[in-house]
This record gives sequence, C-alpha cells and structure tokens, in this order.
Amino acid sequence: MKNLRTILLLFFANTISSIAQGISMIAIPWYFIKMGESRMLFLVYLLITFTSMFWGPVAGTWIDKYNRKTIFLALTTICGTALFAAAGYGFYQGSTPLWLAGTVFLLTFLNYNVHYPNLYAFVQEIIEKQHYAKITSYMEVQNQVSVMLAGFAAAMLLEGAPDGLIKLGGMNILLPFEIPAWELHQIFLLDASTYIVAFVLIATMKYVPLVIRKVETGNLITRFQKGIQYLKDHPRIFIFGIASYMVFATLLVNSFAVVALYVEAHLQETGDVFGFGKLCYAFGALLAGMFVHLVFKRVSTVNAIIFLTLLAGAYFLTLATNSSVLLFYVMGIVIGFANAGVRVLRVTYLFKYVPNQVYGRASGVFYIVNVLYRLFFLGLFLLPFFHTSNNVVYAMMIFTVCLVLAALVLWWNKRQEFVKSDRINLSKIKK
Repeated sequence: MKNLRTILLLFFANTISSIAQGISMIAIPWYFIKMGESRMLFLVYLLITFTSMFWGPVAGTWIDKYNRKTIFLALTTICGTALFAAAGYGFYQGSTPLWLAGTVFLLTFLNYNVHYPNLYAFVQEIIEKQHYAKITSYMEVQNQVSVMLAGFAAAMLLEGAPDGLIKLGGMNILLPFEIPAWELHQIFLLDASTYIVAFVLIATMKYVPLVIRKVETGNLITRFQKGIQYLKDHPRIFIFGIASYMVFATLLVNSFAVVALYVEAHLQETGDVFGFGKLCYAFGALLAGMFVHLVFKRVSTVNAIIFLTLLAGAYFLTLATNSSVLLFYVMGIVIGFANAGVRVLRVTYLFKYVPNQVYGRASGVFYIVNVLYRLFFLGLFLLPFFHTSNNVVYAMMIFTVCLVLAALVLWWNKRQEFVKSDRINLSKIKK
C-alpha cells in the first residue's frame, strides 16, 4: 500500500486528539445537566446545529479546493489556541461559566464539520481503490478505540474517586489512592495539549496523491452548486445519502443532548453511568469497525444499511420501554455497532460512486440535510414536556419512528434501481 506511513501518522494524530476531545464532549453535556440546565443544553445544541448548517457547505468547498494536510494544520492551530484560552480563563476564574462551556461545545462541533469530511477526502486521495473497505474499517476502529478510552476516562474524571472508591458503570472499584474529580477547565487544558501533539505529527507527513484534482475556479456558491448538480444528476445517490444519514442524525442528538437527560431523569443515575454508557457505545462501534464487512460480506451494502437502521430503531424502542441500567449498557453496544456499521458501509459506498473532485461538496449537501433533521429534533425536544418527569422516553419513541421510515425509503430507493435495471434488460431482449 502506498502512503502507508502517512496513514499511520494520521491515525495516530487523530487518536490522540480524539481521546481528549471525547472527554470534553462527554463532560460538557453532563456539566449542563448537573447545573440543572437541561433545556439550556438543548438550546445551545440547537444554536450550534443551526450555525453548522451554513458552516458545513463552506467546509466542503474548502476541502475540495485547498490542500487537505494544510487544512488539518490550520484546524489544530486554531482549536488548540482557543482551548488553551478557555482553560486559562477557567483557571483564572476558578470555575467554568456556562457560556464558556457552550462556546467550547460550538468550537468542537465546527471543528468536527471540517475535520471528518477532510479526513475521509484525504484518505480517499492517498489510498488505492482496492483498499477503501479495509481502510474505512480501520478508521472506525481507530476512532472508537479513542471514544472508548475517552468514555473510560470521563467516567472516572467526572465523579472522581473520593476515598479511593471509583464508581464505574454502577460497580464500585477500590483503589489505594484518591482521584479528585476534574473541573471542566482542567479537561479543556488536557484537550488543548493534544492539539500540539497532533500538529507535530501531521506536519511530518509526506505523501504522493493518487488522485489528480484540478484547481477549482469560481466563488464559493458556484463551487458548491457543482456538488448539488452532481447529486441532481445522480438522484439514487442523493436519496441513499439523505436516508442513510438518519441513524447518524438521531445518534448525534441523542448522544449530545437526550441521553444525558435520560440517564438523569429516567434511569435516575449519575455521571459514572453516563460515561460508562459512552464506553459501551464505543465498544459496539469498535466491533463494527472490525467485523461489519465480514458480517455482511454476502449482503449488499444497501441491504446491510437497512438492517442496521432498523437495529438502531430497536435500540431507541428498548430504552423507551425499560429502565434497566444493565440493558442500557447492552443496548449501548447495539447502537454503537449499528451507527458505526452504517458509517463504514456508507463511506465505502460513497467512495466508490462519488468522484474525489466533488466528494467534499457532496458531503456538504448531505450534511445540510443532516442538520435539518437535527434542527427538527432539537426544536421539538426543547418543549417543556420532554423535560418533565421522565418524558424523555417519548423522544426515544420519535427516533424509532423516524428510523423505520428511513429504512423504508432506502428499501424503496433500492427497489426502484432494480425496476430500472429489469426494464433495461427487457428492452434489450425485445430488440
């Protein structure tokens, strides 16, 4: 495989920064819940999602126009500097105000909007086509190992270990020493430090592009319109994209807003259960990265995604109708496998059918649709009804219905493709 050293460096840099980022993105929602500000958390995430609707397409055009290594270096510089400033302010004040926690939440999401599409486009640019499935699986494994470590660390750091007693996933573990609970600004400092390491690793990368990209001309709107036109010319890919992203949309809203409220209001548990649930999710996603292509090797990509979409619906239905912490952990593994499996299969599918020249902009279009999904969910779940008693379970039911509908759209789109293929074959026979 060409550019193997570059891929390894990229994976290592991504792992280091993802662990600290993951701790921050687990700690911030729980921080809002502990402060009794669940509706504010939903509002902040709603505003972030609305902002990213405009940011995502801009990111897509940059990814297709500029050098992707340079984009990584710019991201690590900007985010690292901002996180150091946020940590410094927190240390100076002695605590982290909610507005600053919300700002870091926003910054990290805006970083995600550029980082992950840029990562996929960069990998597509430097590896051979026959390695697409293998590398996308490795990427998922790398990402979920990071999330698992982040979930484990967050479960300990959010609650600490007073008197050497760690509460991890409902279990008590006695240590010969104490671990004080970390303040949010201390977590921000750890997060900021990893950006320095990532910058150094990425700066040393050398590679030979395997895809020749022509220089894009025109302004941002003109360039983005080319991505829209490509999807208009390929409606099957467009429908596939908007339907297959439903799992990701529901998972994002659940992961960064709903599940924290679910643990506190429905399960009536603490931060260690919340953090351990993230670890279980990451374990399931790790399994998907390792085995999803093996499990579905005799199944078409679209059929596999339909099955995993329905599996994600089963996850939300189970949580809505149960209050078992153990089942919450088990189903965390299930949704981790389903979401990561869909992502691996979707990326592999798009790598095959979307040219690298327009990949960033096509991703930007899908991202806008994904944002609209999330805006709908967040706007709905801001209603006081969902924050009363344990009514958060009704949010889970709504997710279930939407995922079943998405699976039906994927099935219909695939069926239409078969119908078209049969018509072409019949016309050839008649001739």
